[in-house]
Amino acid sequence: MGFLAIRSLFHKDSVNDYHDVLVPLEKAQRHPTVEVEYARRRSAEGHDNNGDLDGAKKEAGLLNTSERSGEEGVVGTSSANYSPYTIEGLRFEVMEDVAASGHDSTYDLKSKVINKAIQDIGMGRYNWELFILCGFGWCADNLWLQGIAVTLPSLQAEFGISETRVRYTTCALFTGLCVGASFWGIGSDIMGRRLAFNLTLLIAGVFGIAAGAAPSWIGACGLFAALGVGVGGNLPVDGALFLEFLPTASGRHLTLLSVWWPVGQLVASLIGWGFLGSHYVVDKGWRYFVYTMGAMTFVMFLSRFVLFHLFESPKFLLSRGRQAEAVAVVHGMASKNRTKTWLTEDILNEIGGHPETVQVQKLTDMEIVNRKLSSFSTERIAPLFHTRKLAITTLLLWFCWLAIGIGYPLFNAFLPQYLSNGRNASGQRVSSYETYRNYAITSVVGVPGSIIACYMVDIPYIGRKGTMAMATMLSGIFLFLFTISSDSKYQLGFSSVEAFFQNIMYGVLYAYTPEVFPAPNRGTGIGISSFLNRIGGLCAPIIAANIPDTSPEAPIFVSGALLLAAFVAMIFLPIETRGKQML
Repeated sequence: MGFLAIRSLFHKDSVNDYHDVLVPLEKAQRHPTVEVEYARRRSAEGHDNNGDLDGAKKEAGLLNTSERSGEEGVVGTSSANYSPYTIEGLRFEVMEDVAASGHDSTYDLKSKVINKAIQDIGMGRYNWELFILCGFGWCADNLWLQGIAVTLPSLQAEFGISETRVRYTTCALFTGLCVGASFWGIGSDIMGRRLAFNLTLLIAGVFGIAAGAAPSWIGACGLFAALGVGVGGNLPVDGALFLEFLPTASGRHLTLLSVWWPVGQLVASLIGWGFLGSHYVVDKGWRYFVYTMGAMTFVMFLSRFVLFHLFESPKFLLSRGRQAEAVAVVHGMASKNRTKTWLTEDILNEIGGHPETVQVQKLTDMEIVNRKLSSFSTERIAPLFHTRKLAITTLLLWFCWLAIGIGYPLFNAFLPQYLSNGRNASGQRVSSYETYRNYAITSVVGVPGSIIACYMVDIPYIGRKGTMAMATMLSGIFLFLFTISSDSKYQLGFSSVEAFFQNIMYGVLYAYTPEVFPAPNRGTGIGISSFLNRIGGLCAPIIAANIPDTSPEAPIFVSGALLLAAFVAMIFLPIETRGKQML
């Protein structure tokens, strides 16, 4: 920590900034978790046959002295036991990884070497600080989605908008989210992760504060759409940045980021209860609420920008031909984690080629954009249908993301409206105080769902598929049960249980999706899943806004039906990933 971030936005890291972190390659030791992961991966790939492996290494010219003696009767070593701490060993591992990825440029070779160095540094202080700050982005995403849901009754009352038409407010936010996700996903590869990481929350905070002073409903929708452009970049940028500094053996921590999602709803509901569950509801309560939300988002930005020294992504630096800075970033990460690293420019050059002799070292902006777009090309999508089992899994999983993308916001984005129609013991509509109190209780009950999901997925005979399917089925059933009675206590009970199981559903879905797709095409599979989810979110408020006022429960029925349809799709998923190493 320290007030270094203002300078760090333009500071170029150098290895001279970090002392006593470099260890000679021959004296370096592989991180224990990485050693176990690599041995398991080699075993899973079926490369325990020493003869086949040694033949491949002999052909590549990578056999070391002891292994060459194996040609004359000494038993050779397998790749799982092959020491990576020689140039030959590193080159062999990198060549294996590059062969699986489908890219073999200088950039790709050197990126794989940097991945190895980050794996050996391990999970440390820098990674955990980054986990918290990236979590702010995930929190902000749901903070505003639920925050706007909280303001709908007040916007309806102040500007005289009908209960169905005011739902287009949520549509405005989702429009901004879709634009933001597309722009920042590609933009961060051109302008850098560090700049995008800070600008997303800055834009959301500034326009969030401005939305509190909106003179009209149209003005509020426009400002919500603008802040959505900022918030929409958090999931793709923060996820990519965290992943690029995350050791492979600690990959589950990327899934753990989803815990911040229900925290956003919890914060929004508690603040909404304070400001809107009172006599301010038709006056300035919603404005004070939005001011507070915008100020909180701006404080998140300041926490990132002022209190944290964020290193630029080493992969981005490599893509721009700034190899020395990429090495310096790895040294800085090792220094922050109080450990050592073996990475030097000389090692990168030995494996990936010297900059003076390599024809193409720097990727142009157009090459970066083309790489991003190629993720959605026929060549990248076709492997997801390579086998019958994988094709069925891909189609069913994409259907689940689309169905849940529509069904989830159809209920949750308008939950305060549904709760406000509840009746108390005397048969009267509940007060604003009780509406927002119940919404806050629902949010509190939902938080443990994401945490419990992390443990349930490893239960034998249930695994990912079983946990996800059961949670989705129960979510759909409880949505229908929610509509049986208008009693406020009854609705509170079922909305709370609903929130609990929905968070389990989403938590496991986020874990299962990257595990089921093969590594070379994982980005394409996840990208299309996320795109379908956002498109579904954009459709949800349009559906809800065009349902007649005489059928207030219709959106909940549609939501429940979509979740049950997703449950049926999950039952037929042919792949279970519990206990299997991601390849």
